[in-house]
Amino acid sequence: MAWIFLIIAGLLEVVWAFFMKASEGFSKPWPSIATIIFMFASFGLLSLSMKSLPLGTAYTIWTGIGAVGAFVVGVAVLGEQLSVMRVIAAVLIVSGLVLMKLSSSH
Repeated sequence: MAWIFLIIAGLLEVVWAFFMKASEGFSKPWPSIATIIFMFASFGLLSLSMKSLPLGTAYTIWTGIGAVGAFVVGVAVLGEQLSVMRVIAAVLIVSGLVLMKLSSSH
């Protein structure tokens, strides 16, 4: 169950990052409120996953899902630049996440 909580927490990190961008520096109320709601949900699920997963594993995977997910949403939804170097960086992050999962005893 901890891994499910962690994956959902990582996906919610992508959601709150998207709404934070949409809030334009917290100047728009609804995206700002959504940011805070999804942030709390993400942190809460991360906290639950850390009850049984090692800190380093949980935090690394959470931030990795958030980083790669935000990159994908930025390119696919917001029209941000897609370059070979950015794709390589995302692949390296995913590789690190896989290695972190494989090295975890949980």
